[in-house]
Amino acid sequence: MSLRTKSVADDVLVTGAAGFIGFHVARRLLDDGRRVVGLDNINSYYDPALKRARLGILRGDPRFYFEQIDLADRSATADLFAKHRFSRVIHLAAQAGVRHSIDQPQAYVDANLQGFLNVLDGCRHYGCGHLVYASSSSVYGANTELPFSTRHITDHPISFYAATKKANELMAHSYSHLYRVPVTGLRFFTIYGPWGRPDMAMFLFTDAIVTGKPIKLFNHGRMRRDFTYIDDVTRIVSRLIDRAPEERADATDAPAKIYNVGNSCPEALMHVVDLLEKELGRTAAKTMLPMQPGDVPETFADVDDLMRDTGFLPCTPIETGVRNFVRWYRDYYGI
Repeated sequence: MSLRTKSVADDVLVTGAAGFIGFHVARRLLDDGRRVVGLDNINSYYDPALKRARLGILRGDPRFYFEQIDLADRSATADLFAKHRFSRVIHLAAQAGVRHSIDQPQAYVDANLQGFLNVLDGCRHYGCGHLVYASSSSVYGANTELPFSTRHITDHPISFYAATKKANELMAHSYSHLYRVPVTGLRFFTIYGPWGRPDMAMFLFTDAIVTGKPIKLFNHGRMRRDFTYIDDVTRIVSRLIDRAPEERADATDAPAKIYNVGNSCPEALMHVVDLLEKELGRTAAKTMLPMQPGDVPETFADVDDLMRDTGFLPCTPIETGVRNFVRWYRDYYGI
């Protein structure tokens, strides 16, 4: 096997690069002067045109290279890793959505389990120096102790999506222990911002208010979420990418870490609706509904570990984040 060159080893893989978080992370890494290989399968879970628009921006940078690959394809994924021998991998591709997982669990097995296994194998066989991967606040499931801490037990997921994310954490830890692959998992808490996902509350509510359709408020609107602005997320990933967990001399523990990534300031859902109404200059029609299966009334991140290790905390006020999202929405849709 030939020795990899420095230029190839400097490539960073961002999976899910056409997705919301992946797009922003890839753009941040490019701004930091890194070369990025973006991967996505451009599926139709939501409008592919939005994904292609994000990709169009990334492709404007000559240091960005795109591969359209389904990570569940074992041979194609292995070929990609063999070709690039990534120094760092940021794995953000996944089948998202708590509610969709109730109806379509097989899609989550293919993308979140088989796809993640193929990424782990690529990192194992081709010398990746650090794998940073997306987990979710959903892993806390039936836990009622707030704020959610990475030291809490997460053995009771209440959606299949959450179960696959918990499985990812276990898979990553086992590979880290067996093969000494440094891994860092990020439990994301309700990420929002410009170029967001159309199936998430911020986007759904904005779209409904603009089109005059009622917004659906589950648990009769009595919900609180730790909304976390996307720029805060990209800052954290940028700080962590070169901070691989340390190898233990006696190899008794895996070089693995997990962090909560949240604003640590839960917002009442009705307050967010009020802010959207103000920014859009329209009143929302509201449909009050009972709690949905797989949902929880509140999320709240304990981020002490994140602050200790990165020196940074998500801190964007919800008012600023909503204003920026609505500004992007108006511009993108020409409203």
